Amino acid sequence: MKPAYDCIRSIIRTEKSTLQEPQGKYLFIVDAAANKVQIRRAVEEIYKVKVTKVNTYISVGKLKQVRYKAGRTPNVKRAIVTLKKGDKIDFTQ
Repeated sequence: MKPAYDCIRSIIRTEKSTLQEPQGKYLFIVDAAANKVQIRRAVEEIYKVKVTKVNTYISVGKLKQVRYKAGRTPNVKRAIVTLKKGDKIDFTQ
């Protein structure tokens, strides 16, 4: 099993993700090889909260052009983590 900090890359703090926080949902960028069980354990270990549900999806990278060369942004795996009612993640640390 992976260590918790290798599984969770970062938390996403955007306008769309902060609108879901009152419902107990938080958005994370996770390792591409991590499964839902590993993500659940990592979030519970790092933030000391109880996770009830984990949904994952892969954001496919886009084609970009830099000057005359074509390139691609990387694929990113994201997880929407739903916490137990009453739990929340404190960002003031």
